[in-house]
Amino acid sequence: MHIVEVLGRIFISSLFIVEAIRKFFSPDEGMIYMSDYGVPEILFYPSLIFEFVIPLILIAGFKTRFFASLLFLFVLSVTVIFHTDFSNNMQMISFLKNLAIMGGLLIIISNKPQMCSIDYYLESKKGN
Repeated sequence: MHIVEVLGRIFISSLFIVEAIRKFFSPDEGMIYMSDYGVPEILFYPSLIFEFVIPLILIAGFKTRFFASLLFLFVLSVTVIFHTDFSNNMQMISFLKNLAIMGGLLIIISNKPQMCSIDYYLESKKGN
């Protein structure tokens, strides 16, 4: 079942990585969206880097619980800022999608990393 855990980390991370790549190639769209919600444009590139790098670390399984917690807080923040207009059906769908992502991240946070992770490798080396 170790492969199931790594597949879960890959699947949940893929959303962030694909979105970061999309934002990289159309930054104006992302900055306009952020400014429409009162988020300073200066946060665009740091958030883009965060959305790309942290999921890669999560896939590798390094400090898995810590980085899953960071992603959880990021998704929670994004959800509260951008997706609480429940009169808009797309915002409601995005809100529910983000709840599902946060649920998956909580599962990652609550479990010990398995064999297919750097954390597991480092823990097994510490025991020797």
